[in-house]
Amino acid sequence: MSAADILDEAERLVLDTVREFVDREVRPVASELEHADAYPHELVEQMKRLGIYGLAVPDELGGNEVSTACYVLITEELARGWMSLAGAMGGHTVVAKLLRHFGTEEQQRHYLPKMATGEIRATMALTEPGGGSDLQAISTTARREGGEYVVNGAKTWITNSRRSQLIALLCKTDPRADPAHAGISVLLVEHGPGLTVSRDLPKLGYKGVESCELSFDDHRAPVSALLGGQEGCGFAQMMKGLETGRIQVAARALGVGKAALDDALRYAQQRESFGKPIWKHQSVGNHLADMATKLTAARQLTLHAARELDAGRRVDMEAGMAKLFASEAAMEIALDAVRVHGGYGYSTEFDVERYFRDAPLMIVGEGTNEIQRNVIAGQLVRRGGVD
Repeated sequence: MSAADILDEAERLVLDTVREFVDREVRPVASELEHADAYPHELVEQMKRLGIYGLAVPDELGGNEVSTACYVLITEELARGWMSLAGAMGGHTVVAKLLRHFGTEEQQRHYLPKMATGEIRATMALTEPGGGSDLQAISTTARREGGEYVVNGAKTWITNSRRSQLIALLCKTDPRADPAHAGISVLLVEHGPGLTVSRDLPKLGYKGVESCELSFDDHRAPVSALLGGQEGCGFAQMMKGLETGRIQVAARALGVGKAALDDALRYAQQRESFGKPIWKHQSVGNHLADMATKLTAARQLTLHAARELDAGRRVDMEAGMAKLFASEAAMEIALDAVRVHGGYGYSTEFDVERYFRDAPLMIVGEGTNEIQRNVIAGQLVRRGGVD
């Protein structure tokens, strides 16, 4: 059974279209773009035309909404071609989901049609220089002054922040609130005076798409920018958004793992040693068998989380499991692909070294795997087990 068999006919057509785009347009240029650390302008424009930026936007608002399972498989295909492309639409989708579930009708009608076409691209701003996964400890504030919020603070590791027109900013509208999460809100911030996108952070992998530092110095946003129109709801809103975000990161890991396995399998059939293809040597064959098994298990775990999300259930544990397992599997598969390629796996002329540099992002991004284990353990206790 193919993973695509769970999709309806229309979704399979979308997935096939993306797969063809990846094979025809992305894979031939990914290595060159990645090593040049060049932003993929032309590929992003094609993604807009394919409707990829509207996958979480309802049809009546101009989108091309698909199930989360279809979204997972589309993300996997993009990451199979070049993981950075999946990153170029990941945060955008989470913000679209935030608007869909929590935005006022005015916010939805203002942003979602333009987000569906990619005219407006969006990102999230959560992480701060002085803290990582402890989002309740953020120090960025938004102080109400009449009909505006005055924002001060800093964010870091914000993907697409230079080229996105909309930023879902996690901030404190009541710094004195107890518990702290009761004072956290999400502001829909646009670029303007008082918001500085400073440097692009240098990265091991994940090239081409920028990850930046943001500085807010008395940046002013209208009161209408408050997501949902009610203060103090931002922490719960963002936690719900991160369920989609972590499933998306798991899907990226699937794409990297799939690309690494495909390359290793192809190379193992072409390369010969001691008079036979190297896959026939037990040590290499074992690597391939383990790689395929890990990838298949990771995909099923990720699709399980996707189906649970579409069923309307809370999936912080399921999304955490998917993200944890898929990202660790991608790292192991990428390393094994290097082993199968031998010395060529260490050469920049082969793509497997790129997969090995890209894979760690999924381990530390969207909440480190150590945090995922904390989430999983906490939910196991609250739920009384896995089921």
